[in-house]
Amino acid sequence: MLAIDPLLESGLKWTPLVLIAVKVLVIFGVGLVGTMFMVWFERKVIAGMQNRVGPNKAGPFGILQTLADGMKLIFKEDFMPDRADRWVYRLAPFLAFVPAFLVWSVIPLGGDFSNGKDGIVEWFGHLTRVQLADPPIGILLVLALSSIAVYGIMLAGWSSNNKYSLMGGLRASAQMISYELGLGLSLIGVILLAGTLDLGQIVELQSGWHGLRWFIFFHPLGFVVYLIAAIAETNRVPFDLPEAETELVAGFHTEYSAMKFALFFLAEYINMFTVSMLATTLFLGGWNVPFAEDIFGRGTFLFGLVSVIGFLLKVIFFLFLYIWLRGTLPRFRFDQLMNFGWKILVPLALLNIFITATLIVLFPKLF
Repeated sequence: MLAIDPLLESGLKWTPLVLIAVKVLVIFGVGLVGTMFMVWFERKVIAGMQNRVGPNKAGPFGILQTLADGMKLIFKEDFMPDRADRWVYRLAPFLAFVPAFLVWSVIPLGGDFSNGKDGIVEWFGHLTRVQLADPPIGILLVLALSSIAVYGIMLAGWSSNNKYSLMGGLRASAQMISYELGLGLSLIGVILLAGTLDLGQIVELQSGWHGLRWFIFFHPLGFVVYLIAAIAETNRVPFDLPEAETELVAGFHTEYSAMKFALFFLAEYINMFTVSMLATTLFLGGWNVPFAEDIFGRGTFLFGLVSVIGFLLKVIFFLFLYIWLRGTLPRFRFDQLMNFGWKILVPLALLNIFITATLIVLFPKLF
């Protein structure tokens, strides 16, 4: 039996931890840069819809304007209301920001890359994927982490000791709890089709039909319900009642400034990325690109690269849809918002479950 150099053995033990640390840094960096890009992208698209120029001074095409705004928030005064609950006031932004980032850790961002060993993905002798973690209950973990955000918003409104902030927090609580039900029910059709809660396996199951076996074709109604509920969950137009400027000044974060306000701002845009990535993963085949496996071969470097690019393009499509809705639709009244969630979305989600289950029983070979 060959002896192993102790230094080499020690290096092999540390390699998985190094790979995890690199993945964490990459996800964190991509998240921050992506958020900066998203703010610029939204400003430019909305400006185009309103026949304006938009940001055009800071950097090429104004792309550094968001960076300048971020620097301004870093150096602004971080004040606190006199009658605020100090500990809860400080904790609330992190309850909104941290869970939003943690969701990214379980979403598969691309197909497997290969180092040329017959499609086996090994880097430094260890198996690795374009995904930080692949738990067998990925969907439940995403829903659990996403639901924590409502506590950050609710506590921010309550701890500020401001009536407008409190109203925004109460609105956000009622809205997010109501639409979480429709969102969760819309995902049951995907779970029935896949037979698993593992996000990686769900994407793999959509790789048939030359990469076009997307679950949106099997239950489009569930996709529509998910999309509407996800927009409401992220408090975006036309469901931005918790932040209604004309009524509540800015809602739950009225009393926040500097980096605490920036954390709420980042959390909103990160959640937009999250629901877009989840929609891509569950309904649009994830990283599956039509005919990519036939052209490049499974496990090759080009296949992995094309899969990541395809995944990003699908996510950008959803982000553009967010902006399009903001530039097109007016805001709902709060009674209309609640009636729509409970009287329309929830029944449609239940109908989608019934239809999907019936089709699986009647045509098992199709699924």
